[in-house]
Amino acid sequence: MADFITLAQIDETAEVVKAQITEQPQIGLILGSGLGSLADSVERPTIISYDRLPNWPISTVIGHQGRLVLGRLEGQNVLVMQGRAHYYEGYSIEQIGLPVRVMQRLGVKTLIVTNAAGAVNPAFSPGELMLITDHLNLMGMAGLSPLRGANLEEFGPRFPDMGRAYDRELGALARSVAKQHDIILQEGVYVALAGPSFETPADLRFLRVAGVDAVGMSTVPEVTVARHGGTRVLGISGISNKANLDGNTITSHEEVLEAGKKIVPQLLTLIRGVLIQFPDKSRG
Repeated sequence: MADFITLAQIDETAEVVKAQITEQPQIGLILGSGLGSLADSVERPTIISYDRLPNWPISTVIGHQGRLVLGRLEGQNVLVMQGRAHYYEGYSIEQIGLPVRVMQRLGVKTLIVTNAAGAVNPAFSPGELMLITDHLNLMGMAGLSPLRGANLEEFGPRFPDMGRAYDRELGALARSVAKQHDIILQEGVYVALAGPSFETPADLRFLRVAGVDAVGMSTVPEVTVARHGGTRVLGISGISNKANLDGNTITSHEEVLEAGKKIVPQLLTLIRGVLIQFPDKSRG
């Protein structure tokens, strides 16, 4: 498949999903490493394996089940991505954005995006959640933008504003839900690096000076596509490991997955609470 994703390819994928569902999803969820079990809570699910979707990038990383789960969660029609593909798996950055484009064609108005992230802020601890208030798009600054190529006018403008990438109303709702349930909800800036190697201590010190609080290898391309198409975004990181600012610890994917076991119950409580209290304008 060519690097650039066409409207015809997006619609081809969307039609396959449409043919298998009876209700239009309004809210999309993307689940990161070790967080896929959240999809088990979806009621009356329709499950579609990614390998049955034309043009869809297939997840190859342990902890990403690789399927769509569509159904009801806390009274909302949801489309849940149980795992995602990453740029480091060999896909073009444009392919990474295709699932969000398909969501938009299916009628999704709001995206809740989650990830497992390493702490850069030394005050953060594994197992905590972080509300993403902004991101540092180092991948995009280096030219890896999912909006590269001909602009898809059907979705949005050539030069979309990213001043409020993460919806403030939804962020305030997440804070309120976290307080109600005694969940520690840190807040901060997320940065996406291309990966797949974890960061050196020098990388982390550089990122900390730049104002970053958590680091991962996803999310920013998806949020960029979402905002280009006018989709509202709530971003939550699950902190999977401490900052290795001095080089005295070793970070592993197994550690990330293990932290996910502690993160999932809190994340499920937070997301359920947000969905229950979702603003009416996000339903239509």
